[in-house]
Amino acid sequence: MRAVLLALRLLCFACWWPVTHLNGSHFPSKRRHKELDLGDVNRQKHGGRVDLKMKKLDSTKSLLIKSEQLLRIEDHDFAMRPGFGGSAIPVGIDVQDFTMTLYLRHYWQDDRLAFPSSSNKSRTFDSRLVKKIWVPDVFFVHSKRSFIHDTTMENIMLRVFPDGNILYSVRITVTALCSMDFSSFPLDTQNCSLELESYAYNENDLMLYWKNGNDSLRTDEIVLSQFFVEDFQPSFGLAFYSSTGWYNRLYINFILRRHIFFFMLQTYFPTMLMVMLSWVSFWIDRRAVPARVSLGITTVLTMSTIITGVSSSMPQVSYVKAVDIYLWASFLFVFLSVIEYAAVNYFTTVEEMKKLKRAQIPASYNATQAMAFDGCFHDNDIDLTSFPEVSSTPNTERNAQSRNSTVSAPAEGTRLRRRNPLKHNLRFIMSNSYMIDSYSRVLFPLAYLLFNVIYWSMYA
Repeated sequence: MRAVLLALRLLCFACWWPVTHLNGSHFPSKRRHKELDLGDVNRQKHGGRVDLKMKKLDSTKSLLIKSEQLLRIEDHDFAMRPGFGGSAIPVGIDVQDFTMTLYLRHYWQDDRLAFPSSSNKSRTFDSRLVKKIWVPDVFFVHSKRSFIHDTTMENIMLRVFPDGNILYSVRITVTALCSMDFSSFPLDTQNCSLELESYAYNENDLMLYWKNGNDSLRTDEIVLSQFFVEDFQPSFGLAFYSSTGWYNRLYINFILRRHIFFFMLQTYFPTMLMVMLSWVSFWIDRRAVPARVSLGITTVLTMSTIITGVSSSMPQVSYVKAVDIYLWASFLFVFLSVIEYAAVNYFTTVEEMKKLKRAQIPASYNATQAMAFDGCFHDNDIDLTSFPEVSSTPNTERNAQSRNSTVSAPAEGTRLRRRNPLKHNLRFIMSNSYMIDSYSRVLFPLAYLLFNVIYWSMYA
């Protein structure tokens, strides 16, 4: 009985197994037919063309997938320089587009980063891989402030070639220290330099050099706010530190000439105009006191404002600058024009007072009738015919006789004193004060023109 049941079970199992095998092989065929049908539909939609981009493999999934595995970063200690313990590794440097914001590029070879490549093409990476490998620790000597641009990411580029050669480029803005001489400011020319050096590796471990010699500085469009670069050249040398030894140092020497156009507009032209404006008073009537005084004070105050504004924006040094000489000399010309009118007004007053005394005006005369609006006496404004003639007295007759005897003295052979020509000319000018303005109209412009010729020939 048991044998019969076992035979029935085997028979049922033998009949069931082919059915399941056929069912399992039937569904994949349906799936393939479905995929083919979908492909036909896509061909019909796109005019029979297949998007080849969808069939391309992602390039990041080839060649060991990760850059760290491709470059075998985990197999080496990149805290050490390449070839540690051997000769110094050469690192080439060049600078692109020097505008104080520069592209600093390093070139060296690290065999640890060599990788196989059938096409011999380099691979480019950003700052994320830079943090995992060794790079030269170059810094700017005498730098006051420098930073790496980080918009939108850190401006760092790393390019690795299959043979291990590396290009490392970084965009840096540098504010460097430069000892300047401002004695000719703003007509000065300055000699400045940028100095690059390795911080940790001395000449036994790292050798810096200009990669392309004098062509390592590529400055197609040099734009500086205050200077024009006349000349520049790279150089190299050694720097010694008593505690650590000798270090390779690279120099960028350049000659800067300051742009003068800004200072001409802001300083020199306004100063010249103020000086020439002060000369206008020489053509104004010497009796117009309010006009000439107000013009003189206005020009003096304006010059003081210009000097104060320029001094606040200029470098604060302990010696005299060229712009200081020009400003203070111009201020002196403006000040002298005010002093000139003070002298003219004084001599005019003295001259008119003498004329009034010679007229021997009676005490009963109202002196206010003989004063002009400026407070000075003027003989043209007084009618002397209305005053009575002064009667002669014995005293006046003696004075007349004494004057006659003095005049007739030369006829008797007496010795005369020679008059001092300087005093004579001074008395003549004092008695004719209007001539001071006439001379000033010529002397002041000529003196200022001579000063400008000497100034610009010395500093320009």
